[in-house]
Amino acid sequence: MSKIIDKFLYSLVWLLTSPPLNLLYFVSALFYLLIQYVIGYRKKITYKNLTLSFPEKSEKEIRVIMKKFFKHLCDFSIESLKSIHLTQKQLDKRLKYENTEIFEDLYNEKKDIALVSGHYGNWEWIANLPSKISHKLLIIYRPLKVKFIDKMIFDNRSKFGTVMIPMKDIYKEILRYKERNEQIVVWFLVDQRPPRRNKYWTKFLNQDTAFYTGFDKIAKKLDMAVVFMHIDKIKRGYYNVQFKKLYENTSELPDFEITDKVIKTLEDSIVNKPEYWLWSHNRWKHKMEQTEKTLQVTI
Repeated sequence: MSKIIDKFLYSLVWLLTSPPLNLLYFVSALFYLLIQYVIGYRKKITYKNLTLSFPEKSEKEIRVIMKKFFKHLCDFSIESLKSIHLTQKQLDKRLKYENTEIFEDLYNEKKDIALVSGHYGNWEWIANLPSKISHKLLIIYRPLKVKFIDKMIFDNRSKFGTVMIPMKDIYKEILRYKERNEQIVVWFLVDQRPPRRNKYWTKFLNQDTAFYTGFDKIAKKLDMAVVFMHIDKIKRGYYNVQFKKLYENTSELPDFEITDKVIKTLEDSIVNKPEYWLWSHNRWKHKMEQTEKTLQVTI
């Protein structure tokens, strides 16, 4: 019975998102009004996150950022759902890539790449990146409990050649590609809230923040290059994707140097245009315990 319901819901989303994106933005505007004036979706946690991250900003400035953020969040949600219908050609018109020669240079040098970014801009449209690079693109994901949403995200991210890898299998799968001498880019979304173990504590947006340690350890162990991806929103429905090489060789770097640099680079992007980061996520739910304040790192 649940499979029938999931198929029905998937078909319903497909039907409702079939109109042109410009028309669907009217739905986004309606969602924004509901969030802003009726439902109040995660407004408290968003306000708290912003005020703690930007203590120097006035109440008025925080409110302006909140409004811009929720408008973007509604647009992003519509754009993500619309991905079911978007072709490679349509995405190419809306998503412009810069500095892709970084990948070609590293490919010629036989280097695998850890591609790092945060939940910023529209990360769901990056599914067309495989057509711009010679490496095989692997995306790490955590299967969702709501099956029709899990299928929709899986299909959208993989339909242009991306390989989806469950988080628990990522290191094993990377080794399989290396055994076949296939060069890969592994995309890590680095700003997700980690579990209570295996995390690294540092300052991020003016707060003690825990981060996953996996991408740092994997990059060092396999001597992967590290490339940061910034997704800049130009206007509604149009983005520029910029790449910056942070490291070419990583095996000899001190522990967590990669993490620190990635976090600082992401933080600079957020501070520059804060409305495009995912402020509604309860990112700082877990607080640093006294023992961790001394050790900073838990393994």
